[in-house]
Amino acid sequence: MSRCCATGRYGDGRPNPTDRGKSGSKIHLVTDRNGLPLSLGISAANTHDSLGLKPLVRRIPPIRSRRGPRRRRPAKLHADKGYDYDHLRRWLRERGIRHRIAHKGIDSSQRLGQHRWVVERTVSWLAGCRRLHRRYERKADHFLPFAGIAAALICHRRLVR
Repeated sequence: MSRCCATGRYGDGRPNPTDRGKSGSKIHLVTDRNGLPLSLGISAANTHDSLGLKPLVRRIPPIRSRRGPRRRRPAKLHADKGYDYDHLRRWLRERGIRHRIAHKGIDSSQRLGQHRWVVERTVSWLAGCRRLHRRYERKADHFLPFAGIAAALICHRRLVR
């Protein structure tokens, strides 16, 4: 599925002051508590973070456990204030996923920072891959496999230790 994006410029080339969108791309990431990437996604930098949560959670593969059947979903999900929407909370609850999402204007970012630094560390590991640091590919379908290879390398390095 392709999506076209407005350039945010007037016809004469001046930037549009009402368009606050950025050009570029964002990497969305779900990790386990140790920082191993479980699900990875790419979106345009001018899209809101909350739009990427549902596809990321759906893409988490079943995980084999030592006892019982495979887990098909995480037990708990920590997210920052960008995901503070009732419809996302309801969607997670319907799937049996407990959520800890900071409330905008109420909760401090410091409390969630104890869990968030794990994801930030994994994002910095991904940024260490030169191919991902600067995006050379125009299409997300070409860029996403490179991000997947980098995530596989991170998993390999962490699990070999």
